[in-house]
Amino acid sequence: MADTHTHPRSVRSLPELHGHGLHLSPWDPASRSDAEVWLRGTTDPEFNRWNTPLRPVTDVEGARETLRKRAQWTEDGTTVSFRIADADTGTPLGHIGVNDVRPVQGLGMVGYWVLPEARRRGVATRALLLAARWAFTELGLHRLELDHAVEHEVSCRIAERCGFLPEGILREAMFAEGRHDAFRDSHLHARLATDPEPAPPKSH
Repeated sequence: MADTHTHPRSVRSLPELHGHGLHLSPWDPASRSDAEVWLRGTTDPEFNRWNTPLRPVTDVEGARETLRKRAQWTEDGTTVSFRIADADTGTPLGHIGVNDVRPVQGLGMVGYWVLPEARRRGVATRALLLAARWAFTELGLHRLELDHAVEHEVSCRIAERCGFLPEGILREAMFAEGRHDAFRDSHLHARLATDPEPAPPKSH
């Protein structure tokens, strides 16, 4: 394997990814439909049960501004944001991002969410497998981290299915639900470029 740890590539040119019945593409800040999907995903009660954004999005314009920021972060080389869609119908399903990219360390943090109607269909698992392969082989990262609230058992299972090994508990590393003045523990998983790639899902 080539030495990707010391020579990670830029994320400034974001491709479209296809596989496992999914189509991953860049979010479009100019698209009202993309902004509406982002708003719906990040105001969903289940999303907010496990995530407490520093600046919650409350309307379409706020969602559009978030997408503009994410596009700029991609230009800056620090974050990759993919819109998850069904490969056959183009129906939006959710979001997956490789965030806080640190080129010198070859490190990135993975985060994702799935729309309510797309849950329990393996969307997050399939999207994570696809994005992780791209991050290791094309972006050239050495290590991907994923953390979730300790109580979030679904995220834990998704991480393990995708080859992200559990590494321990981070004490009070996340905001508590709906609060910026209290914290909760998170569970850290990680996968290395040198780890075996998990088998693809048998069906979707």
